[in-house]
Amino acid sequence: MDIDVYSPDNYLAGIPHEQFSWLRQNAPVYWHDHPDGSGYWVLTKHADVIKVSRDFKTYSAQEGFVLVDDLPPDLLGMAQNQLLGMDPPNHGPLRRSVIARVTSKRLMALEPMIRSVAQEVMLKASRGGEMNFVEDLAGDLPTAVIGLLLDIPREMWPQIRKWSDLQTSGTDPDLGGTPEEIAQASVEMGTYGFQLASERRGQGGDDLISLLINQEVEGRLISEMEFASLFVQITVAGNETTRGLISSGMYELIKRPESYRHLEANPDQLPLAIEEMLRWTCPLHYFRRTALCDTEIGGQKIKKGDKVVMMYSSANFDEDVFDDPMTFDISRDPNPHTAFGHGIHLCLGANLARMETRIFFEEFFKTFSDIEMAGEPAYIRSNNIHGFKQMPVCVHPRKK
Repeated sequence: MDIDVYSPDNYLAGIPHEQFSWLRQNAPVYWHDHPDGSGYWVLTKHADVIKVSRDFKTYSAQEGFVLVDDLPPDLLGMAQNQLLGMDPPNHGPLRRSVIARVTSKRLMALEPMIRSVAQEVMLKASRGGEMNFVEDLAGDLPTAVIGLLLDIPREMWPQIRKWSDLQTSGTDPDLGGTPEEIAQASVEMGTYGFQLASERRGQGGDDLISLLINQEVEGRLISEMEFASLFVQITVAGNETTRGLISSGMYELIKRPESYRHLEANPDQLPLAIEEMLRWTCPLHYFRRTALCDTEIGGQKIKKGDKVVMMYSSANFDEDVFDDPMTFDISRDPNPHTAFGHGIHLCLGANLARMETRIFFEEFFKTFSDIEMAGEPAYIRSNNIHGFKQMPVCVHPRKK
């Protein structure tokens, strides 16, 4: 089989299941050429992805960052200040400090606010008729939640989303820009985060920025520069992936009216269904690690300095882990998917994304009696981000 899981064009129809299936069965640790003349190892089995995720002493997120394409030196330094690009010992204290601020208790306190925003989103869309579900319904809630969590002025929310889209969808001609424009978006976003952090230093606010910038980590305060990188990670990650999860999850339900009607009638079963949406749609295809020493995975020798790419969107369909993996089953349990990663870099916002998605569907079912496709959806052209950029739908508001 002709294997190319690098080219963004090969993701325009969604996850390249045929290639991933062949790799899992025939070459689960596969050397893949990179256009720059180098190469990298592609891991497609669930067990190998979990193993590398857990072994941070052998496989580094910091060395070269987490993307398969090497970043220019100026952006690499900034990216290595993001939690997802840190190794221990830098990683642990800062992560614990963020987690302490995104507790279950704090999320429960946020729920009424998130529900209120979801209701606003539904009201705006309840004129009915045809719309792009991604932009007109799924996109507003994650942006608003990040805005509320960080207390970003409301007039800046559209700019936050624009910066985020540029950085995550750079390889899509409709959404991205030149490499210079993408780099500029990252710098501008970090600069804005730096500015907010500087203003809130010592002011005693209770938003996430204030709580982090005024928090001691191992006897010292986080610097504004460190926070700028953290700000980019939180805002970008909180936008694109949750929007992708909501859009792709709804698409799978529209294709399966019996599942849609079941959840509409039994919204208490949404949590289990959302885990299957996560497994099936997997908002990120991969993250990379770099080997810090000579090692071995699945009998394959890996050299120090080799890039190792964990293919989450293949691991989630591993026949050795999931019964009938190509069936979308809203009652699947257990469901050990890798959509949020694993190990020390498990997604910080996992429970927030679950809650946003649950609230979105609860409020959607209350507001609309039906939804149908009004055309074919179009995926973002990306080998990393898995989500729609266009999803034309018709919604039908419930009669008052």
